[in-house]
Amino acid sequence: MKKKSSYEGLQKNIRKLKTPAIEVWENQYPDKRFVVNIDIPEFTCICPKTGLPDFASILIEYIPLKYCVELKSLKEYMMFYRNIGIFHEHFANKLMDDFILACHPRWARMVTKFNPRGGISTTVVREYGSQEISKITSIDPDA
Repeated sequence: MKKKSSYEGLQKNIRKLKTPAIEVWENQYPDKRFVVNIDIPEFTCICPKTGLPDFASILIEYIPLKYCVELKSLKEYMMFYRNIGIFHEHFANKLMDDFILACHPRWARMVTKFNPRGGISTTVVREYGSQEISKITSIDPDA
């Protein structure tokens, strides 16, 4: 018989967590393929088991289609987690799900790199959509 983890049930409602809305604005260049990089070097949340703070650096890369993400609302979204107990893997998936729901990008990639705790660091990477980066150049304005 498999022994239950002491973490069992701590995150069963994470997908239903009511977070602040990530707002968007209309992209005036939906016909162009360009990458937006958002670096969040001071993300914090709480370990759901110990209640101790977790610190992470978050990198969001995306290729907009119709909408771009409004940064103030993204900042408020991130600050929401400051007092939330959440596993690293669950945060990465919740962030990507909410991001996709908000802006419907052509492609997105998120890297959540959590600082070491007890000598172990966690990095969770999630990708969405087809990557069309090969069509992007910094020289050709029509790419």
